[in-house]
Amino acid sequence: MNFFDDVPEPLPRPRQPQPVRPGWSGPPSDELPGVVHIGGFLYSSPNAVLALKLVEVYSTGCLLDLVWTLRRGDESDREWRDVMDQGFNHPASRMAGDNGLMVGVAYPDGRKAIASHPDPAMFEDVTGPVLAVLGGGGGSGNDHMVQSSARYWLWPLPVEADTRLVAQWEALGMPESSLVVSGERLGDALGNIRTYWSE
Repeated sequence: MNFFDDVPEPLPRPRQPQPVRPGWSGPPSDELPGVVHIGGFLYSSPNAVLALKLVEVYSTGCLLDLVWTLRRGDESDREWRDVMDQGFNHPASRMAGDNGLMVGVAYPDGRKAIASHPDPAMFEDVTGPVLAVLGGGGGSGNDHMVQSSARYWLWPLPVEADTRLVAQWEALGMPESSLVVSGERLGDALGNIRTYWSE
């Protein structure tokens, strides 16, 4: 007889219902998004670039994929270390205050969302819009350049008209700059969404 032969089977337990996630908290977990390749600059200078690579469109909102690159100029080693530290400063970090990358969205009807504001509580009644940081894609840096990225969840999906994406990074000398995102292109991408399960 094997030592484990008489281990009893666990008692069956009832399956827990699938929790309903509010739309503003992130993309649906059962959708493959439609993708809009933007490739547009929010800001560009001889030593700094901030760009929107693409937008992943879901039925409820969209993910904005931002990237930035900082190029060393005539900074001393100490000054460049400070620039590198700032370049890796997570966007909208509660610790960053006004020094980090500030990102916001202006809807066509005058409403706006700013990523530095606290996210709503999970069970709060939210009317939107909401812009939330959903993490960064990491980064790299050396004696010549710093590169990093971040993703932002925007809810609800603005398809009625064009939306303006706004950014500012005072510590790095980036003034308030913006890029227009086409509502028509976001709306067209809705037709490319694929759901995982057909019920």
